[in-house]
Amino acid sequence: MSFATLRTASFRNLADTEVDIRAKDVFLIGENGQGKTNFLEALYFCSYASSFRGVRDGEAARTGEKDFSAAVTLSNSLYEKILVKFEKGKKTVQIDGKQVEDRKELLDISPCIVFCHEDMEFIAGTPERRRWFFDQNQSLCDPVYLEDLRRYRRVLKSRNTLLREAQGTPNHTSINAVLDALDPQLASYGLRIMEKREEAARRFSETFGPLYETVAGIGSIAVVYTPSWKLKNSESLAAFLEERREADIFSGITLSGPHRDRYSFTRSGVDFSAKASTGQRRLLALLLRIAQARRFSEMTGRNPVLLLDDVLLELDPEKRRRLLDVMPGYDQAFYTFLPEEPYERYRKSDTLVYTVQGGQLLK
Repeated sequence: MSFATLRTASFRNLADTEVDIRAKDVFLIGENGQGKTNFLEALYFCSYASSFRGVRDGEAARTGEKDFSAAVTLSNSLYEKILVKFEKGKKTVQIDGKQVEDRKELLDISPCIVFCHEDMEFIAGTPERRRWFFDQNQSLCDPVYLEDLRRYRRVLKSRNTLLREAQGTPNHTSINAVLDALDPQLASYGLRIMEKREEAARRFSETFGPLYETVAGIGSIAVVYTPSWKLKNSESLAAFLEERREADIFSGITLSGPHRDRYSFTRSGVDFSAKASTGQRRLLALLLRIAQARRFSEMTGRNPVLLLDDVLLELDPEKRRRLLDVMPGYDQAFYTFLPEEPYERYRKSDTLVYTVQGGQLLK
């Protein structure tokens, strides 16, 4: 699958027009603030109906506007068009003119993998951001995992609501009865998530470690998954949750479970990301995405679309060369460059090059 055209309306600073992007490699050249990243974000919106910047939907609207839309036409796909609209505070998604109720339908159509500055959060950010990355990685390949994750989160939300209600109820017998019913569900869904996370982290590490050694020359790098729950039996877990219930009620939240799992990057068993330099962290983030793209292709037999936002900017020439040597297979790739970067060095005979100025793409 690849994108043929992108049309936007009131999307950040982008001009309200349709842009032809029928090429395997598309270069967007421009100074900062001209709209290069906004263009990638619009493509991402059409793939996931959300922003990779971690902002609320309404923030993608042009300054002074409340509504926006982004639409793509597709090549080499069973589908022709995807439209994402945000109007009057409500988001709608259409595939070939038919409104879809669940965004996960997009995952089977236009999988995009974005490389951006915010990816540094997966290395130096909170445990939540690392979980988000690995959950996205698994969900791209395994829709059953995504559904289990959703079910777990629904049960967790209900449980946390009851825990807060119990704080103001001296005798919470009735609440305990509901919690007695919820805890086995939380344990069951949580165990399924843990099992898949453990296997996925092991396989991801087998791809990621050699990649980092090839590009950075540093070996023995691994991804380590540490679950919050140590028990691996649903009945034992339900009993554990009951034993810890009073502590959960006191806190008003569920203190343990897959929502508290952790991932770490180690070298020879010692935490690596905490001591890594800024350059090493940046490279870790870039290679996480390359490993994600490779794992996606291995698991699905398909290639993704790559959105690469200034990925080469902070690398020395040798690491740039090595990074390009290990790039994953892709159906289409969009790169952003500053004008002073040596982008001509990476250009192919059929590369489509646009200059981006004030939200307009000019040939």
